[in-house]
Amino acid sequence: MKMPPLLRALDAYPHVRTVLVHTGQHYDANLSDVFFDELGMRRPDVSLEVGSGKHGEQTARILERTEQVLEQGPPGGGRYDRLVVVGDVNSTLAATLAAAKLQIPVAHVEAGLRSFDRTMPEEINRIVTDSICDLLFVSEPQGMTNLRREGHPDEHLHLVGNVMIDTLLRLLPKAKSGETLRQYGLQPGGYGVVTLHRPANVDRPETLGPLLDVLCQAARQVPLVFPVHPRTRARIDRLGLADRLDDHGAMRLLPPLGYLDFLSLTSQARLIVTDSGGLQEESTALGIPCLTCRPNTERPITVAEGTSTLVGSDHQSLRHGLDQILRGEYKLGACPTLWDGRAAERIAAVLGS
Repeated sequence: MKMPPLLRALDAYPHVRTVLVHTGQHYDANLSDVFFDELGMRRPDVSLEVGSGKHGEQTARILERTEQVLEQGPPGGGRYDRLVVVGDVNSTLAATLAAAKLQIPVAHVEAGLRSFDRTMPEEINRIVTDSICDLLFVSEPQGMTNLRREGHPDEHLHLVGNVMIDTLLRLLPKAKSGETLRQYGLQPGGYGVVTLHRPANVDRPETLGPLLDVLCQAARQVPLVFPVHPRTRARIDRLGLADRLDDHGAMRLLPPLGYLDFLSLTSQARLIVTDSGGLQEESTALGIPCLTCRPNTERPITVAEGTSTLVGSDHQSLRHGLDQILRGEYKLGACPTLWDGRAAERIAAVLGS
């Protein structure tokens, strides 16, 4: 979701040539082509086909194969001038390490985000990636504060906005004009969306069970749709919680969805319950109340200014938040400055100068 606006923005600079590398870290044969088509993104110039695996195995494979690509140089010869990485996944860290060891400068899009929770693999990826990048593109002011505290000079820092929101705003009209709501028998503003996948929420029955109970109770007041992450589906089955959902019969479980179908659901929902950082941001941009099932967040602006509230893994806090929304007593929130659909243009202006 972050690469398409960057590629389009860089195309406006004739002297800039881009090579798109798809690591395959999150590769799904059924969804890969769908996402490229829906996002309007060209097919990758290079596919590393890394696949899944333990953190160390996956990171090592990405580092090794990225190093080979960088050493070969771009098509037509020469040397790469810069690597651009996005986000906080293992691909981000591994590719940055490969480039740094080859003395190729790296720019990090979505830099400076910090949850201050080093039990999260993504937090380690963020810290290490930022420490060896010389261009840091930041989505919210707290990120600038974090990076300055860590000793990064101001000339490395650029507050540009949020490229995820660039994609959202561009595709929102298309998503809303689709048939997704009719397909599932939903009315705009008359349902909620649930997503849960983090281990802290789905790996233990004493946590996941009460959360599902609260959601099923709320679904008697407002229909809830739950596109189930494969990891979550496996945990529900393994922990013996599928029968509990069947007994309630109030929450509708859906398969994983493509971006446009999912955006159609979230953009027209009455409420969102999630443990996804990206959905925290999207709900704030959309103005949809969002209960975030995490004890902390690397995106504090979504709580301080936006529509998100942290409820942790506590089912009582989740119940209280749902009650607030359903009674019409929940905060309104606002979309942050620079989340205006032009973040990629600001990044390209720096890279293309």
